[in-house]
Amino acid sequence: MAMMRIQDTLKLATRMFRTRAARTWLTIFGIGVGIGAVVILVGLGYGLQGILLEQIVFGEAMLSLNVITPPSRVVVINKDEIDKFFKIPNVEDVSPLASFNSSITYGDLTGSITLNGVEPDYFKYAGVMPKDGALFEKGETDSIVLSSAALMLFQKSAEEIIGQKVGFKVFIPVGDTDEVQEVSLEKEYKVKGVIADEASIFAYINLQEFSSKFVIPYYDKARVKVVGREFLDATEAEILKSGFVVTALSKTVDQANKIFSGIQVALALFGGIALIVSAIGMFNTMTVTLLERTKEIGIMRTIGGSPLKIKVMFLTESLLMGTLGGFMGILLGVGGGLSVNLVLNFLSSRMGGTSMNLFRFPLPFLLFIAIFGAVMGYLTGLFPSKRAGSLNPLDAIRGS
Repeated sequence: MAMMRIQDTLKLATRMFRTRAARTWLTIFGIGVGIGAVVILVGLGYGLQGILLEQIVFGEAMLSLNVITPPSRVVVINKDEIDKFFKIPNVEDVSPLASFNSSITYGDLTGSITLNGVEPDYFKYAGVMPKDGALFEKGETDSIVLSSAALMLFQKSAEEIIGQKVGFKVFIPVGDTDEVQEVSLEKEYKVKGVIADEASIFAYINLQEFSSKFVIPYYDKARVKVVGREFLDATEAEILKSGFVVTALSKTVDQANKIFSGIQVALALFGGIALIVSAIGMFNTMTVTLLERTKEIGIMRTIGGSPLKIKVMFLTESLLMGTLGGFMGILLGVGGGLSVNLVLNFLSSRMGGTSMNLFRFPLPFLLFIAIFGAVMGYLTGLFPSKRAGSLNPLDAIRGS
């Protein structure tokens, strides 16, 4: 006993699975339910975060600033200002957007639409991606891209409208008056793609189609692309000095991540209630085990077992239960979340919707939960193991 080996400690610690199997597994299941509640709730937070961020295109969009002409028009984005943007250190490219109220004609149907003139590079800087079809490319002046809301003007689906031809008339403001000049673009444009936007009726056209027909008084927006993310703040500060409104997708993503981190903590706290209940149940099991094995502990002490070895034996028991509870919780949480994902995606596909993962479980998070289960088991067993190690051998043998 004086030289208790590791395998002996494990054999004694796992005896509970043979002598008190039902109680031991119920305790482990209780821990699993508590940890599973945390896993599935935090997994929901990760899923919601993923669904939001999937709508945001990264890459070069994260390296661009959205510069907007203020409503007061005290300053406006024009050719001179664009040249100034290019002169700012670490600015790689500038891609403007000119926007005009217009009418769109498809067959015998005519409706109002906002027509945005952009260069093809604007799409990647703004993170614009087609839902159906494709975006027009450099030198492609005969194609346009519609928003999904614009399809409602003609009661057509994306498949029906792509490849069809439409015409435009542009209404250009005359100076600072309320008068407008009507300019026909004098040719038809093929619909090449559709962007997912149900809120605004608009279309993108090659900016060259504007500049070749009339003088653009000013640009509504411009995307300023920098060479590295570390230069975003300095470039933004420089542009703000001129009085423009500036936003950055990177800041939106950072803010969204902070918000969802808070949501995940809140959800984990709700799951923590079930975890506390299961921890109390485990503590109760270890305490009852201590009372049942008092005489056994006394015998072990009298034949040479030190208080440390007794503590190690009890801590090993609680550590095993906590670890197994952690793994069971991961199985319950991940299994439940993936099952919900499967059912939702099945229903979504039957109803013509798009699939999504409402629950997500990153591997680092699951590893943390596994370690957390073991730590919880260790902490829960500290008091019973300390009490077991401090029992008087003679009193323990007498069962007092």
